[in-house]
Amino acid sequence: MKTRLMMIASALLASLICLPASAQPAQGPGGMGGGMNGMGPGGGMMQGAGPRARAPRDCSQAQNPAACTAQREARTQAREACKNTTGPQRRQCMQEQRQNFDCTKAGNPQQCEARKMAYKECQGQTGPAFRQCMQQKMPPVDCSKAPNQARCEQHQKARAACQDKIGPEHKACLREQFGAK
Repeated sequence: MKTRLMMIASALLASLICLPASAQPAQGPGGMGGGMNGMGPGGGMMQGAGPRARAPRDCSQAQNPAACTAQREARTQAREACKNTTGPQRRQCMQEQRQNFDCTKAGNPQQCEARKMAYKECQGQTGPAFRQCMQQKMPPVDCSKAPNQARCEQHQKARAACQDKIGPEHKACLREQFGAK
C-alpha cells in the first residue's frame, strides 16, 4: 500500500513540476517566443502568416468600423509592398509604408496628420533618440473632442510630467502619474 501511495505521489509531483514548462510558448528561430504584442518570430505585423498568427480583428465590433477597415487595408498594402525584405530593411520599409496612410480615414485625422509631421521631423534618428524626438514633437491632443475629457486631460498632465523619460521609464512614470490621481 505504501509503495502504491509513493508512486501516485511521485507521478503527481512530476506532473505538477512539468506543467509550467508545457505551458510556455514554443521557441521560434533565434530564441524568440510568441509574445502578447504579436511580435513573434515572423518579424512584425504578420497576421495570418502562420499557425500561431492572431485572427484579424472584427471591424464590425470596433468603435469606428470605417477607420478599422482603412487601417487593415493600409496594413495589408504595407505587408505586400515589403514582402521581399527582412530584418532592419523590412522594419524601415514598413515604417515608410505607414506614412502613406490616408489620414482622412483615420479615427482622429488631426492626430494622424500631426504624427506624420512629427515622423518627418524625426526621420533621420533611430532608437531612443527617435522615440524621444517623436514624444517631443507630437502636439498635445485636443481634449474637447475626446469621448472622456477628464481622462484625456489627466493623460496630458501625466505626459507633461513624464516628457523627459522614454521607453519603460516613460511608461512607469505615466502609470505612477495615473495612480497618484
